[in-house]
Amino acid sequence: MSPRRSYDQYCSAARALDVVGDRWTLLIVRELLAGPRRYTDLHADLPGVSTDVLASRLKDMERDGLTTRRRLPPPGAAYVYELTARGSELLPVLQALGAWGGPELGERRPTDAVRAHWFALPLLRSLEGEGLVEVRLEEGDFHLYVGAPTGPAYGDGPAPQEPDARLVLDAETCGELARGESSLPDAVRDGRVEVTGDGPIAKVLREAVGERLGGPLAESLGES
Repeated sequence: MSPRRSYDQYCSAARALDVVGDRWTLLIVRELLAGPRRYTDLHADLPGVSTDVLASRLKDMERDGLTTRRRLPPPGAAYVYELTARGSELLPVLQALGAWGGPELGERRPTDAVRAHWFALPLLRSLEGEGLVEVRLEEGDFHLYVGAPTGPAYGDGPAPQEPDARLVLDAETCGELARGESSLPDAVRDGRVEVTGDGPIAKVLREAVGERLGGPLAESLGES
């Protein structure tokens, strides 16, 4: 375990960067916001990180009280890493960082890796209320725990139970939402997001379509 480096400044921002400022640390937090993850899963979803660096960061994060490691009961019998309450408090930090960095995305480069669940945090910023939302992309499915005060913020794969809302869209639309070029209601109104489900979140999003039909389109239908 490497000794913690410090900026040696009596400043809360500097102290925070002492803990999470190393390369890969916040991206590991991003992955663990989905709940407990095995080392192999973390390595697979952090393309570009070496095994040595990942192991070192995980040890540092455990030392600093951001993560814990525990062994799953049989038949799993594997170790998983998960965020502590302190580590989970970094969700709004990552949300703010993602919102600030949205304009930096630009168009996807040929060398850019992508995972479907990397769009989870931008979509969480776009949703209000509480509920389970399943998101379907060509790149894969993931689900969001909207408004959940504790526990995972999202999860990989389909929702573990019938979701309150199901969204079907493409990565291009997700990129526009992440860059702040469009809002989720606007994307629904434009027909770029398909919404199904009976929960409050689905109903609010479908109201966006109703508003669209209540505008010029409805007037033209009434004239015909």
